[in-house]
Amino acid sequence: MMYFRYAMLSHRWEGEEPLLQDIRDKVVYELDPVGGITKLQSFCKTARDAGYRWAWSDTCCIDKSNNVELQESVNSMFVWYHHSALTVVYLLDVPPSSKSGALAKSAWNTRGWTVQEFLSPKVILFYQKDWTLYLDDRTPNHKESIAIMQELEDVTGIDRRAIVAFCPGMRGAREKLQWASTRVTTLQEDIAYSLSGVPGVRLRVDYGEKK
Repeated sequence: MMYFRYAMLSHRWEGEEPLLQDIRDKVVYELDPVGGITKLQSFCKTARDAGYRWAWSDTCCIDKSNNVELQESVNSMFVWYHHSALTVVYLLDVPPSSKSGALAKSAWNTRGWTVQEFLSPKVILFYQKDWTLYLDDRTPNHKESIAIMQELEDVTGIDRRAIVAFCPGMRGAREKLQWASTRVTTLQEDIAYSLSGVPGVRLRVDYGEKK
């Protein structure tokens, strides 16, 4: 049913991002448009304009003060992205009217969590800094865009056929680990947690164990 379909956001965290406590029981569009709130408002509007009533962002849709919820969220992230009707990738550092190659240079491509965020979804759209479509590509699903998928393959080293129709599992585990070997995370533990859905395993989340 269309009513229950949802859009998810893939992005790079920047400075002050809104948390659950910042938006709980509030209307997102009525919040002061500063910092991460502006990005959240634009994402919600993009999802709404695409016909979705529900929008999910990792900044404010997880209660990070609740360890049980945090652990379940880390282990469920891959599945949530996979079942989303649309994943919106926001590229803050890709200016309007950028040419091919800008996606490859984006810092979004350096982050650990974004690997599963572009592998897992069935439908994905890339947006530039001003929330216009990357390369002005009007394809309903950028996984069907040869130009964008080729650029993503070139920068990640992941065959575009795997990007388009990825299947989690332990097969080719060494290669899958290499996909994220050059990526960075804010917390050391997230190097492992950000890959949990790729081989299809569940991990015990402990943000104190370091490496």
